[in-house]
Amino acid sequence: MNSTLQPARTAETEKRPGRWLALSVLVLAVLLVAVDATVLGLATPYISEDLKPSGTQLLWIGDIYSFVIAGLLVSAGSLGDRVGRKKLLLLGATAFGAISVLNAYATTPELMIVARALLGVAGATLMPATLALIRNLFHDPRERSLAIGIWGATASAGTAVGPVVGGFLLEHFWWGSVFLINLPVMVVLVLVGIKLLPESRHPNPGPWDLLSVALSLVGMIGVVYAVKETATHGLDGNALAAGLLGITALVLFVRRQLALPHPLLDMRLFRNRGFSGAVLADLLTILGLSGLVFFLSQFLQLVQDRRPLEAGLAELPAAVGAVVAGLIAGAAARRFSVRSVVAGGLAAIGMALGLLTLVDQSTGYPLIGAALLVVGIGAGFSFTVTADVILSSVPKEQAGAASAVSETAYELGAALGIAVLGSIVTGVYRDFVAPTGTPDGAHESLGGAVEAAAGMPSDAAQALLSSARESFVDGLTLAAGAGALVLLATAVAAWFMLEGQRLEHAG
Repeated sequence: MNSTLQPARTAETEKRPGRWLALSVLVLAVLLVAVDATVLGLATPYISEDLKPSGTQLLWIGDIYSFVIAGLLVSAGSLGDRVGRKKLLLLGATAFGAISVLNAYATTPELMIVARALLGVAGATLMPATLALIRNLFHDPRERSLAIGIWGATASAGTAVGPVVGGFLLEHFWWGSVFLINLPVMVVLVLVGIKLLPESRHPNPGPWDLLSVALSLVGMIGVVYAVKETATHGLDGNALAAGLLGITALVLFVRRQLALPHPLLDMRLFRNRGFSGAVLADLLTILGLSGLVFFLSQFLQLVQDRRPLEAGLAELPAAVGAVVAGLIAGAAARRFSVRSVVAGGLAAIGMALGLLTLVDQSTGYPLIGAALLVVGIGAGFSFTVTADVILSSVPKEQAGAASAVSETAYELGAALGIAVLGSIVTGVYRDFVAPTGTPDGAHESLGGAVEAAAGMPSDAAQALLSSARESFVDGLTLAAGAGALVLLATAVAAWFMLEGQRLEHAG
């Protein structure tokens, strides 16, 4: 049997002699999007000082990028299946580089909001295309698992490298430099990608349904906006209206996909238990983790007085753990089982989050670093294997749509996590006892309290900061506990939903 299959496998491998070099191009795209998603948080204080945005404008500068990406991922993945994934990736990369310059040199808050929205449009074309191209570059299942591990490890590394690079640039240059680092990476990506990347598309995709695109965009943006608005201001009329509009649009989107002969997203993919289980695991994992990631940088800088670069370096153990685990996750899933690796990884993250409930203002770095290392290892195992399951569950021609579903789950999980766990942190924080005469802004965020303390007498400032930091840490540990429960529950769900799931074996 092996001798019969060997010539076919060799011939197929010979068609892609530069597949590992081609993977390095896709890794560049992933690294760029991951870094860009994290550097803005560090640059926000500098942007505020320079552009003088209102509170609402500042929220839009921070949120519009993720809104647009979440709304367009499914449409972009389906478009790549139709027009060609290589073509869409290279066009998106070129646009990403050009729009980065617009971000760097924005002179008004309005221009910055528009620039971030356009960057989201370009970013939405990159992530699904990279994962779909891996599905078509690597036909050998073991090679594909390793390639997906490298892809996932790079995304994890980029998330951790972003604060380090951003911290260094912000300490030495102006805030626009965090966007200009995109340019050299994009130039290399496009020039090398033209030569090395193979083109792939769905052989019979049907027309690109614009009504489905509109429903997907309105639905995702509506839901994500409602979640974030509720977390920031509570459930008000705007949040309720946006949520109802988003849910209605998504229901209509699903009904339309089931009725179309050539849907934008084939809903039958969700009949595969492995596919559904992997997508659900990704969504809930990011939900449980994102609140911690969102507030940990603030804890390191505003509670423990670390500089931006030092805070970025403090988060590196998570990237190290994710990189190592991602590279061996495929082999581990074949040696043991998919469900044991995924469920074990999720349980490890849950226990690490539980450990972070012990944190206080004076907690030494060893406990925090150890918890982050375990979080990275667990995430590296679970995300790499679920990505492999998602890709191997669908035909090659639907790889773009399947990748887009995976990325959409990630974005939606992040929005829900920041909203749900973020509301726990802010809800606890707002109740701290402040000295008489403290500005209202001090109760809105810990950054606001630090700013307010700068203009107060030393005794009052010290009392304000002590009380605000203690309350912030109380909220953070409560959110870490909630995240731990979510991850442990997700581990149990993954154990049952991924029962019998196996990664393909070579030959």
